[in-house]
Amino acid sequence: MTRRLGWFLASGLLVALLLAGVVSGFAAGHPDGLDATARQGCTFNADDEITGGTCMLQKEQEHQLAGSPLADYGIRGLGEGPLSTGLSGVLGVLVTFGLGGGVFWLARRRTRTEAGA
Repeated sequence: MTRRLGWFLASGLLVALLLAGVVSGFAAGHPDGLDATARQGCTFNADDEITGGTCMLQKEQEHQLAGSPLADYGIRGLGEGPLSTGLSGVLGVLVTFGLGGGVFWLARRRTRTEAGA
């Protein structure tokens, strides 16, 4: 049973890493649903700057973590290309997998301790 769970987790991690590393490079250049909705009502020039209209995007502000190494779906210092986006996605998957695995390990350990007491 443990061997099957290990293969399942490893397969899931591999798929997530491939999606984050490869597919994210293609998807990041296109606005998602929230971005598309925020742009509705405004007109834009060739440089993607607002030239008129009224939309939510006009009230956009820098977020508190804008200067962090992983801000804006990339890694600072690598530019805005697919390599930066892919590595950022891979790092995000690894951190999330590590944190999730740690939480489950602690919960499992706590359950065993309580069962033995």
